[in-house]
Amino acid sequence: MSTGNAATRGAEHFGTISVAMATPFTPDGSIDVDRGVELAGHLVDKGCDSLVLAGTTGESPTTKIAEKLDLLRAVRAELGDRVRLIAGAGTYNTAESVDIAKASAAAGADSLLIVTPYYSRPSQEGVYRHFTTVADAVDVPICLYDIPSRTNVPIESATIRRLAEHPNIAAVKDAKGDLAAAMELVETTDLAWYSGDDPLNLAFLASGATGFISVIGHLAADKLKALREAYDVGDIATARQIAVSLVPLQRAQARLGGVALAKAGLKLRGIDVGSPRLPIVEPSPAELEQLEEDLREAGV
Repeated sequence: MSTGNAATRGAEHFGTISVAMATPFTPDGSIDVDRGVELAGHLVDKGCDSLVLAGTTGESPTTKIAEKLDLLRAVRAELGDRVRLIAGAGTYNTAESVDIAKASAAAGADSLLIVTPYYSRPSQEGVYRHFTTVADAVDVPICLYDIPSRTNVPIESATIRRLAEHPNIAAVKDAKGDLAAAMELVETTDLAWYSGDDPLNLAFLASGATGFISVIGHLAADKLKALREAYDVGDIATARQIAVSLVPLQRAQARLGGVALAKAGLKLRGIDVGSPRLPIVEPSPAELEQLEEDLREAGV
């Protein structure tokens, strides 16, 4: 609940402090649902009021639909209404995205995260039709995931304005980093905004974002919560200090990638969620040593 400066638009569906949760695997590479439930509970205990399941850091490209749904159902059954569950349901195939979206909603997702179609490089009209086709097929709110560094196609501001008119499209996860465009859209649409780029979390709060959908939150969810709370009460100096303290984790993510950072970092903290699936690989011993130093420097 806000007491002042932080936006709250969309929090009832998408939360405020969210982590794009890693998907645990057993030593033989199969999904470890029980460990996934444990990880979800750990993140909620640390301050998350929302989790993205089957997002990029959840290795959505290499997990099967049945695996995504098994984890979603199990986390929902265990945590109930303690957490908002956002299901990653976007692919570069509109028809498949519709199927995953419907199944995720039926399995208990509070909302959906739909990424811009990647690889195909659609036009803005194609982007618009992709999102509205998925939104037409479900009754739960949708968060658009704008990450052109991965998809090679941004959701342009004019397209976001058109999409904001759809009753089921309610939020944006912004990993594009155009703060000026984000501020304008926050002010001129009803969309909730979420930082999808950890180095810009504080800047996005100042631009009108409700909260974060984070990777480094695997290791510092409590700090992200404290950052938002400090900003909310107007203690910008403390919020800035917390943001700066997290820079070592941001550097580690840039160096290793989100999946490798999350899984290796959790293992260093005593939470073993297994190895990534190929083509993602584990950090080398030298990289692990540097990551250990990053965690110490960040105070986590």
